[in-house]
Amino acid sequence: MIIPPDKLSPEVLAAVIEEFVLREGTEYGAADIDLSTKIAQVKRQLADGSALLVYSELYESVNIMPADQFNADTHE
Repeated sequence: MIIPPDKLSPEVLAAVIEEFVLREGTEYGAADIDLSTKIAQVKRQLADGSALLVYSELYESVNIMPADQFNADTHE
């Protein structure tokens, strides 16, 4: 189930984004990106619809995923 970001309080949304960014793993780019920049990038992606907040009833958890990946997963 997709959760519209505006349905979460700013504090909860910030916590979900921060947890997502922190678990992403190793950087593969030429330069490290600081945490605040990563958080801003994810917020922007959620705002423009290129990323989605997805709730899993099975795992009772929220994840952030690319919109095109979500759409591909639901139509296979």
